[in-house]
Amino acid sequence: MDSVHAVNGSAPACPDFISYTVKNAAGKVISIVLAFVFSNLSHQLLKPLSQPRIASDIAVGLVLGNIGLIRHAFDEQFIDILNSIAEFGMICYMFVLGMEMDPYVIFKAPSRSAMVAYAGMVPTIILACSLTPLLHYYQHPTIGFTLSLSTTLSGSSSHILTRLITSLKIGKSDIGKLVIAAGMHSDMISVLLVSIGYLCFPTAVTVNDFAANIRMTLTMAAALLLQVIFTATVSPIFMNWVNNENPEGKPMKGSHLVLSVAYMAFVCSGAPVYGYSPILSAFVAGVFLPSEGRVSKWAVGKINYLLPTIFYPVFFFWMGFHADFSKFEASHWGTWGRFLVLVFITIFGKVIGTVICGVMLGFHQRESAELGLLLAAKGHFHVFLAVIGILLNITSTTTSISIIIVIFLSVLPTPLVVSQIIKRARKRAPTQRVALEWLDPSNELRILLCIQGVHNVLSTINFMEISQGASDPGILVYLTDMVELTDQIASTLVQEGMDTVTVMDKDVTEMRDQISTAVQAYVEENGNGITLRRMLALSTFNGMAKDICNLAEDLMISLVILPFHKNRHANGTLDGGNPGFRYVNRKVLRNAPCSVGILVDRGYGLVEKISKSVSSFQVAVIFFGGKDDREALAYAGRVARHPGVKLTVIRFLLDSDSVTASRRAGNCRINAAEQEEEMKLDDESFAQFYERHIAGGHVSYSEKHVANSAETYTTLRSLEGQYGLIIVGRGGRVDSILTIGMNDWQQCPELGPIGDVLSGSDSSHTTSVLIIQQHSLKGELDGVDDEFSIM
Repeated sequence: MDSVHAVNGSAPACPDFISYTVKNAAGKVISIVLAFVFSNLSHQLLKPLSQPRIASDIAVGLVLGNIGLIRHAFDEQFIDILNSIAEFGMICYMFVLGMEMDPYVIFKAPSRSAMVAYAGMVPTIILACSLTPLLHYYQHPTIGFTLSLSTTLSGSSSHILTRLITSLKIGKSDIGKLVIAAGMHSDMISVLLVSIGYLCFPTAVTVNDFAANIRMTLTMAAALLLQVIFTATVSPIFMNWVNNENPEGKPMKGSHLVLSVAYMAFVCSGAPVYGYSPILSAFVAGVFLPSEGRVSKWAVGKINYLLPTIFYPVFFFWMGFHADFSKFEASHWGTWGRFLVLVFITIFGKVIGTVICGVMLGFHQRESAELGLLLAAKGHFHVFLAVIGILLNITSTTTSISIIIVIFLSVLPTPLVVSQIIKRARKRAPTQRVALEWLDPSNELRILLCIQGVHNVLSTINFMEISQGASDPGILVYLTDMVELTDQIASTLVQEGMDTVTVMDKDVTEMRDQISTAVQAYVEENGNGITLRRMLALSTFNGMAKDICNLAEDLMISLVILPFHKNRHANGTLDGGNPGFRYVNRKVLRNAPCSVGILVDRGYGLVEKISKSVSSFQVAVIFFGGKDDREALAYAGRVARHPGVKLTVIRFLLDSDSVTASRRAGNCRINAAEQEEEMKLDDESFAQFYERHIAGGHVSYSEKHVANSAETYTTLRSLEGQYGLIIVGRGGRVDSILTIGMNDWQQCPELGPIGDVLSGSDSSHTTSVLIIQQHSLKGELDGVDDEFSIM
């Protein structure tokens, strides 16, 4: 009444009206601030339990949205604003969700992941269509609402599953890959079915108005079809043009950004003009937009950054406000019966489907059930549909709250399921990681080839040339620039998303452009079988090794190649080197999850183009024995396939003089059992190499019989100048008598005793050296960020 009097001009009521307005506004601001604070705080508190963010967001939203003081502070106008924010945020969410999906997979023969997705969806839809009409979940039951609820319950939240699987580090396992792919497929199919269903059962038209319904359906279908055709045909052309105008490593032009955003908004808004849902229209447009390219990655990165930062706290507060607990009929037995049936449909439908499919595909029963539990997880779109049911008077508040709680419960057990997978994976973990020695020849070799600057380009090209092997399967090279993050470079960084930054420093961009131009030109002209990717390790020297090791893990690299920290002068000698890069090299050697090579360039980069027809480039591999030498021999096997390389294997053997040998053996502490095992592995590895390469005459072979490390040193020095490249193992030998004591002479221990002799300042100025270290053996998975199979 006070406000009415104030509007009518009653002066005494004015202070009360102003006070009421200020309190109201303060209540709204405080409510939103609390939503942000408690959303982030609860997420941090639940992080040790690995709970997805949506679990804490739902709990916070339901609690805050049902506090009486907060609810009373909101008027109809502010509620309409919240509704608009929720709808706009969901448009952005669905647009990004669509961009991360490939619609053309549904036209291909079903893969294992597609079969699992369908197997989980079909039983859920059948159960939901059979049971929900009998339990009165709707205000006005219709076939459209039944199908809508059934399809919604059959879906999965691919966004939640991908984040969960990645954060818990099982993304490289067979079940992790299967969950992500099946979740993506299930999510896409369920939302596409809802999108098609909206055409047949539009909410804007009453069901009884049949003629208007048909008219509306045909209009929206035609508009949506034209939107899809336009998006699928014009978008690749437009996006490629923008991407070509804005290459990686350079800041995007402002006009192109504005044009790209305008284009994305345009393709999303075609069908809604004719009455179609703008949220579903954004999803369909996103599905048919190219997912690759700088513009697409920029859009996805920006939106994914804004969603958890700004949108989710407001969205779940909006959800909690509409999920009014005062209208929840908790005293009725029917409420809990309908709730339990929803839980049964959501969980049992998925599990029974995946178990049956698992039997057909040969999966273990336990893993099949866990697959179903993970695919039962629902996400933000499902929460949105539950609230929309209240706003459109489709479902009661009790039913929508039940659906929200079911969504909450579907997410809660997922970290526990994953922890059980990790627990069993550790028990079945292989005894060592993949090495070149054990790499299947039919698989491509994945190399992380690091480069410090333009001066490394020629040696990098020559390394790629001799390493490429056969064009099938070929090699995948991640050419990675090692750039020290200085204050000057840090000041030029531009954030383009949660995980993406662009370096705008002129010197860095020019260097990267020169490297990319030179290497790309080589690959296009001579790189048959070479697939090139560009990466950047931008960090301080303290953190660069960790970045390189993380890249090696994430990209499933088999071999990391690092340039030596010393660079070659014009006269062939080496300079003093960069201690920062030396620190990085040594740290990578200690922590890398794969084999590591250090390339000492002493003229390798000056070699003319290596012929593909005449054996003109002389390469030697030195073999003493041990795991590192076996790894070097395995790499040399790839080099031997190059027609322009003349490879020589030099095996160092102990002099057969029994008296001298026994005296040496008496002076050295050698574990006989360990030495015998290593010698057995050496002989097996060398015998395989001999049979494949030496016996056919493609590779030369020589033996050097020496009596002690002094003779070894002399023999190594005699090789200087004979070869353009020598490949050696870093160490890993079992107290080899032939190298004992050489460690005392080392100038650079990271090169090992043999590599240090061949790379020393008094060694040949024309012979380059590649020192290879096989990664350490292990007994269990580290965390478990490795490939493993438990299906």
